[in-house]
Amino acid sequence: MALKTVICIGMAGSGKTTFMQRLNSHIRSNKKKTPYVINLDPAVLKIPYGANIDIRDSIKYKKVMENYELGPNGAIVTSLNLFSTKIDQVIKLVENKKDKYDHCIIDTPGQIECFVWSASGSIITESFASTFPTVVAYIVDTPRNSNPTTFMSNMLYACSILYKTKLPMVVVFNKTDVKNADFAKEWMTDFESFQQAIQEDQNGDEFGMGSGYMGSLINSMSLMLEEFYSQLDICGVSSYTGRGFDEFLDIVDKKVLEYEDFYKTERERILKEKEEKEKERKEKSLNGLMKDLKIDNNRTGTKEDNEEAEVVSDIEEGDYDGLVDRDEDEGIEREYTFAAEDRLSGEINDGTADLQKRYQQAFEKTGKKASSETAENIAKYIRN
Repeated sequence: MALKTVICIGMAGSGKTTFMQRLNSHIRSNKKKTPYVINLDPAVLKIPYGANIDIRDSIKYKKVMENYELGPNGAIVTSLNLFSTKIDQVIKLVENKKDKYDHCIIDTPGQIECFVWSASGSIITESFASTFPTVVAYIVDTPRNSNPTTFMSNMLYACSILYKTKLPMVVVFNKTDVKNADFAKEWMTDFESFQQAIQEDQNGDEFGMGSGYMGSLINSMSLMLEEFYSQLDICGVSSYTGRGFDEFLDIVDKKVLEYEDFYKTERERILKEKEEKEKERKEKSLNGLMKDLKIDNNRTGTKEDNEEAEVVSDIEEGDYDGLVDRDEDEGIEREYTFAAEDRLSGEINDGTADLQKRYQQAFEKTGKKASSETAENIAKYIRN
């Protein structure tokens, strides 16, 4: 069976990290297999599970704040941006271990917008989705969503994430040991029940904040989301007691089949469409260049002459795959995404000036080489 990736996303305080811990232990005890665990939260001080890949090994969050003079959210976004530049190495590490694991579970920052709406979040999500069957688990704090207005806000956020990622989604109502999630399931399947809850909330609001325009707006949005609910899988879990995790894993298996039947096909269609558009753009650009140089379009050179110059921006990896021995979390194999020489002694900003200088020299050298090869190819084309 292919490696299944579960990306855990949710509002701050929804219990994502505790959910990750319980999911990790549940898979170990019930499935008798160890999941591959990745932590993408650079600001967390301690995680209650062993991570195979931890962003904190490569990026020092406090140093990013100090050296770039950023606030907490800006530093998280910058850390994710730096990490995403090495996402190809992360994917390679996971691919090398896909025969040993059935699940890859990924924890994301509590500041949901830093991951969902940033370019790095899209790069990381799409990199996994294009390689492995990927499911998004949207974690909801059940007790806090007992108010219909708050509930509707969370559902709109879930809808926007589904639209943004274009991946199968499971809405996970967490903390069911505090409040049962039956009310949420009823609201999502019975419009009249949700209307009644809105009316009761309006009547019981002493400040009048739930009446008038707000009530009308929520009613309209609930009607709009009916189709969204019909395509959505939901389950209630308790990260404290472990209840509901068997149901969650069953839904993930079902969503993997949905990914194979629909999302993968749709993704391949979109990629093919982008490839065709890019090909048309290149042909149009080439025709414009030939017109400017007054070259006959019917003349053709050799295959070697027509090949485009390749610019290699990354150094190819050797046999070293970044594996290191664990210092803690006995029994968990830690993998660093950056090779030792790339980690800059563990500080992302150590030697920044030298690194910038090397980038500039590499850019100038590569640019000159590409320009020289392009000019030479054009000259050969004209001579022929």
